[in-house]
Parts: sequence; structure tokens; C-alpha cells
Amino acid sequence: MSRVAAAHNIAMYQGNRPTIWIDYKQKFLSWSFGGRRMLHRLIALYRENPREGRLFAAIALGFLAIYFIPAGTGRLDNAVLEAVYLTNWYAREHVILCLLPAFVIAGAMAVYISQGSVMRYLGPDASRPVALGVASVSGTLLAVCSCTVLPLFGGIYKRGAGLGPAIAFLYSGPAINVIAIVVTAKVLGAEIGLARGIGAIVFAIVIGLIMHLIYRHEEHDRAQKSKRGFGPDDDGKPLSITIAFFGLMIGILVFANWAAVPDSPVWMAVYDFKWITTGLLAAGFSGLLIWQWNWSVKQVAGLAAVVILAALVFPDHPQLAFVIGVVGLMMIALTRNQDREWVDQSWDFTKQILPLLVMGVFIAGLLLGRPGHEGLIPNDWVQAAVGDNSLSSTALASVLGAFMYFSTLTEIPIVQALMGAGMGKGPALALLLAGPALSLPNMLVIRTVIGTQKTLVYCALVVVMATISGFVYGNIQSF
Repeated sequence: MSRVAAAHNIAMYQGNRPTIWIDYKQKFLSWSFGGRRMLHRLIALYRENPREGRLFAAIALGFLAIYFIPAGTGRLDNAVLEAVYLTNWYAREHVILCLLPAFVIAGAMAVYISQGSVMRYLGPDASRPVALGVASVSGTLLAVCSCTVLPLFGGIYKRGAGLGPAIAFLYSGPAINVIAIVVTAKVLGAEIGLARGIGAIVFAIVIGLIMHLIYRHEEHDRAQKSKRGFGPDDDGKPLSITIAFFGLMIGILVFANWAAVPDSPVWMAVYDFKWITTGLLAAGFSGLLIWQWNWSVKQVAGLAAVVILAALVFPDHPQLAFVIGVVGLMMIALTRNQDREWVDQSWDFTKQILPLLVMGVFIAGLLLGRPGHEGLIPNDWVQAAVGDNSLSSTALASVLGAFMYFSTLTEIPIVQALMGAGMGKGPALALLLAGPALSLPNMLVIRTVIGTQKTLVYCALVVVMATISGFVYGNIQSF
């Protein structure tokens, strides 16, 4: 192109520049208004059918997560494997012996416990000291993990227990296990064991009281509605029979899950006879069903024979005999019109809770791995972050403890290993106070029982109180 032609083109562009600029501006505004109209239309469509909108968003986010996932990297592949290992371990060790009996007990609570009695001792209008005291003591006797306590928590809350007492029960079940506190003192030191015991008892009462005060008006309305929903405060069974009925089932749950603690001779003496004790409790429970609930002697004896045969043929797999006993119990109840609701309620708890627990355990394993193994978050990061008694280290220990899953007593060797790697005493106590009572699976299920807002408030109270307690304890110990 010649210089004359180039100069002519430049002159033409400069002469038309305002026109070109206006044209581009109009196109931009047109696109902008079109985009805004499209956005408003999408919002209107979402408001017309929010369920489909949420489903579409979930599908889109899931696709993007799968599309961009860094598959093939060593850490991700190991984390996925750890998630599978943890879920497999959970299914083998906790579903049959912990959750199955817990679902059965929760279903029985919803059917056989007088709602009037629950309202009197644990209801929103019950005496606060009595309600919180009964809930805390009841939870203390269970010695279960943060997941096994969930069906029982759902059972008493569904039956009419106030939010405060139900939360106190929810926290105390896994947190104030007397044996766990004794073992903590033996393994980690008397001071931290005592601090854990005092802290857990105070937490159960204070957190329950705070939850009651925050939601007292809502709970009062719920209590009034519950009162309209039940009749006379008697189901025909004496209180002593009801106590024996649930006491035997809870005893079966506790002794079937009695874990080995080699450092405690007393604990190991009980462990050596755990299945004999469990069998005797099951025999007593069967007799009670025949005596007070008029169950068929032939049916109960037939089930007992099958359970005993399975125990003799497969002595190394007691879970088989246990699951046969639980399933057989529910099958007999299903044939009886007066006890069929027991099966229905137990199944409702199972389908509500079990899928969320499995999903939560998988995610927890993906992020944090199993004890002694790494997930996506490296253990070195955790150890470096909680190596002193600062407020940030203690808060991080509380948060990590809240999301990790601990089965009964496993938190003690984990904290022992972390303290050996340099973890401060303050973060250690915070982890012991928050970890056993909360976990990611635990949170997912609690949300379905009491709602998102109450769950967030409860979890925040546990984390904040664990952080404060750990910070104060750690700094007192440093003097």
C-alpha cells in the first residue's frame, strides 16, 4: 500500500471515529440489556420452580468438579483410596454393632416411651436443671461415638424432648464417656484427663442451656403443639418395665462395642467376656418380650437357636450372629400388628441417617484420611499449625476436631501421637472436647433433625467453647 493510500485510510478512520465509537457503544448496551433480560428471566424461572433450579445447579457443579478434578496426581489418588478405606472400616466396625442397635433403640423410643414422660422430664417446659441433668446423665451412660448417638438423639427429640436437653444428650453421649476420661488421664496425663472431664460436663449443660435460651419461644410453641398430639400419660407398662426394656437394649449396644484397651486391666477383664455379657443381656431382653409384650415363645426360641448356631459355627465373626439377632427381632415385630410401628420408626431413622453418615465418612476420609494416614490435607500442615498454645492453633484444633471422625476412644491415641509431634496442650484439650462430639457425618445428620440454623449454632458453640477452654488451659500450663 502506498503512503498516499495509507494516509487516506487513516484520515477516513479519524473522520468516522465518532460514528464507529457510537456503533460499538450501542452494540455493547444492547448486549448488556439482553444479558440483564436473560438474567431476570433465569431468576423468574428459578422462583417458579426452585427445586429444579437447585437440581440443575447441583448437576452443573458436579460436572465441573468431575471435569476439572486433577485425576492422576499422587495426593488425590491416595486421598480417594483413604476415603474408601475409611468408609470400608466404618461399614465393618460400626454399622452392624453400633448403628443397627441404635436404629432399633431409636425406633423403640418413638413407640414405647410415653410422650408425656418425655415432656415432663425433658420437654421444653420442664425444669431446666432436671431436664439438662437427666439428659447429660443419660448420654454419659451410653459410651458411644458421635454417629451412634444420632438415632437416639433423633428419637428423644421426635418424641417431644426440648432442644436444650436433646442437645445436652447429643453432646454428652460421645464426650463424657467415663472410661474415655479415665483412659485420657492414664495415657495423656491426669491434668488433661481431669480438664477433659470437667470441660465435657460443663459443655453439655451450658450448650444445652444456651440453645434453649436462643430458641425458647420456638420451643414453647413446639411444646404446645406436642401437648395437643398425645393422650393419657400411660401406655399400660409400669415404669420399671420400660426402664428394663431400654436398659437391656442399651446394655447390648454398650457391651457389643466394648473395645480393647490393653493399658487398663479392668477394661480388658470386661472385654474378655463382652460377648458372653451381650448374650446374657439378649436372653434377658428376649424373656422380657415374652413376659410383658406377649411375644411367641416359639418364634423367640427359634431366633435364639439360629443366633447361637451362627455364633458356634462362625466364632471369629460375632457380627454375623449379631446381625441375625437384630434382623430376626425386627422380622418378628413386623408380623405383630401391635409392634409393627417399631419396625416402621426404625426404618425411618435408618433411611434418614445412614446415607448421610456414609457420605460424611467418605468426605472426612478424603480430606483428612484415616488415623496415621494422610488425605488431601497433609499431616505436616496440621502438626505445624497446632504446635503451640496460641489462640489460632487452639481454634484450628477445634475446627479440625469438629470435622474429623473419631470412633469411641480412638481420639486418645491420635492426640497422643500429635502431642508427640509437638502439639500444644491447649490444642490437644480443644481437640478432645470438640472431636468426639462432632464430625462431618454427625453435622449432616443433625441438620436433618433440627435444621440448618440450629445445627450451625450448635457446632459454633462447641468449637468456640472448646477453643476458649483449650486456650485458657494451655496458657495456664505454660506458666
